[in-house]
Amino acid sequence: MHKNYVLFLALVLFSIFGPRIHSQPLNISPIDLAALQQIKNCLIDIPSTSNSSLKFFSTWDFSSHDPCSSFAGITCSSIIPRHVLTLTLGTGLSDSLGLAGSLSSAICNLTELTQLVLYTGIVTGSIPNQLGSLNNLRVISLTNNRLTGTIPESIFKLPNLHTLDLSHNLLSGSIPSSISQMVQLKVLVLASNKLTGALPSNLPAGLFHLDMKNNGFSGILPKKLPVTLRYVSVSGNRLWGPLNGLESLSELVYLDLSMNRLSGPIPLSLFRSNLTSMLVQRNNLSGNIPPQKITSLSYPRNLYGPGSVVDLSHNMLAGEISGVFLGVETLFLNNNQFSGKVPKEYVRSILNGDMKTLYLQHNYLTDFPMESDLALPGSASLCLSYNCMVPQVGLDPCPASAGEQLSRPAYQCSKFNNGSSGD
Repeated sequence: MHKNYVLFLALVLFSIFGPRIHSQPLNISPIDLAALQQIKNCLIDIPSTSNSSLKFFSTWDFSSHDPCSSFAGITCSSIIPRHVLTLTLGTGLSDSLGLAGSLSSAICNLTELTQLVLYTGIVTGSIPNQLGSLNNLRVISLTNNRLTGTIPESIFKLPNLHTLDLSHNLLSGSIPSSISQMVQLKVLVLASNKLTGALPSNLPAGLFHLDMKNNGFSGILPKKLPVTLRYVSVSGNRLWGPLNGLESLSELVYLDLSMNRLSGPIPLSLFRSNLTSMLVQRNNLSGNIPPQKITSLSYPRNLYGPGSVVDLSHNMLAGEISGVFLGVETLFLNNNQFSGKVPKEYVRSILNGDMKTLYLQHNYLTDFPMESDLALPGSASLCLSYNCMVPQVGLDPCPASAGEQLSRPAYQCSKFNNGSSGD
């Protein structure tokens, strides 16, 4: 929209609404005032029969209120003329149905804007390309709506953006290489869209939160990832190849690579206690788990801690189960090719209540050394079925997906012990 026209419209609005504001001077910039009017004209509250007070726009009364002092979702600068600094659209309350409509390109006229938030609703249409002109933006969060089209490339050139969250929409297209220019970006959340192409190989060096799950990304993992990453989730994509690029991520606390087509061994550097969530299930990973000698000094001092989860299920991992996961609260090793005896320290861990869940079904394990007169804590979940042993009756509350057979057929165990597996 031509700037002169915007200014003209702003002056018209000011002349109409300004004198009627309860004897208060209208201190907001006329251009910002016009932009807010256009933004409101493109959005509506979704009708709710349960609570009419949840309507977000109920306070946006241009005829009797100053936006900077009384409009919900707005904060302004203190210097007159006041400019909108943050714009939050929607109440964010759980009982609110949110907003419908579309995002107006007039948002780009809020030149001092630092934060733009859109709460859950059914807002449709594309993300205005003009957002890329707002160089003061530090936060863009437009989540849980029905936004379509590609992500404007101009957004990936914003120099001060700290957080970009466009998750749970219908966005498509790929991530441009210009993302490397976002030197201030720390949080990137694009989960649950329809994005395709390769994962960016040149992510900003200071990124610490990356969530790209449930999209259509393909190709291999980038060989070089920011060493600052603490949270990585790329589950539910079409990624393949080895787990390169993860070895140097010493700050990593949460890793989710599940439901892809990744292959090869798990890097040794990932087997450490500060990585409290490692989810790599339903891939094609192979190789052995690194051994760890179990001693009275290493157990129970190396506990991962409450809430820790490791899920390696539904892969092709083999060898004996080592003590590397002692202290993990929830451990899934089922549907692999593990063999040998389960370490007795795992038995002690689940009996002591340190380990809450231990799933070992559908492997080639030969022994779970637990005395028959001992009972599991009521909070424990243990599954041993379909191994090369007969689980103790009453000790095996397995999920329905484990099947009804308690043990593998003898010929499968024999073939596996001879160096080949069959399932």
